This record gives sequence, C-alpha cells and structure tokens, in this order.
Amino acid sequence: MPRVKRPAPVKPTPRPERVAAFRLGISAESRAAFFLIAKAYRIVARRWRTPFGEIDIVARRRRDLVFVEVKARDRLDDAAESVTERSRQRIVAAAEMWLAHRPQDAQCNIRFDVILVAPGKMPRHIVNAFDATR
Repeated sequence: MPRVKRPAPVKPTPRPERVAAFRLGISAESRAAFFLIAKAYRIVARRWRTPFGEIDIVARRRRDLVFVEVKARDRLDDAAESVTERSRQRIVAAAEMWLAHRPQDAQCNIRFDVILVAPGKMPRHIVNAFDATR
C-alpha cells in the first residue's frame, strides 16, 4: 500500500511585536559585534545556544575569552537595568557548557561583559560586568 504523505504542521505566525523584538535583538547584537571587532576582539560565536539559554556573543582577545550579554533598549540606562540575576545565571551556565565542550578554553582568562545598545548612541561596553560567583 502506498504511503500517504501528510502535510507538514502549520507553524503559527509570530505576533508582530515578537518579530520586531527579534529584529531589534539581531541588530543590537550586530552593532555590539562590530564594536568589539573595532576594539580588537575576534568574534568566536554569536547566538550560541544551550539547554540553559543563549550566549549572545563569545569573543576572544589575546588570552581573554569573553562571554557577552547584549541588551538593547530605548535608553542605555534602561538596557543596564534589564541585566537581571536570572540573565547572569543563564549566561554563566551556558559559559560552563561552552568550557565543558572546549576544555582548551579553560586556560583562558574568562570574563563576563555586557554591551548596552540604544538607538543613536554608541554602544556601552561594561567590562567584567559580573562574575560566575554571584
């Protein structure tokens, strides 16, 4: 008996505000990546996903391996306030998974930075914004 081909399930159309937020995030991450490149960092990965969450940017400069959280809001101060304890825990857990998959990177100086992005403003790079113990 011939197999009946079933139609693929239809994905629901995302809400317009979700699409706008996604595009804003991608744009902010691109601005942050270019900003880091201008500061002599090499981008190792973008949007690296784990079961714990996503690391926006992984960058390297000399012996430093930097896990970067990018936050975009209308104002830089609002972006700074949006870095929560939960987001810090998520990026630390994801970074631990990165290091588990790449043990050679454990020899690097590990750092957690935040880059704040707002329209019409230069990105603000907060070096060593938090550590893994908090």
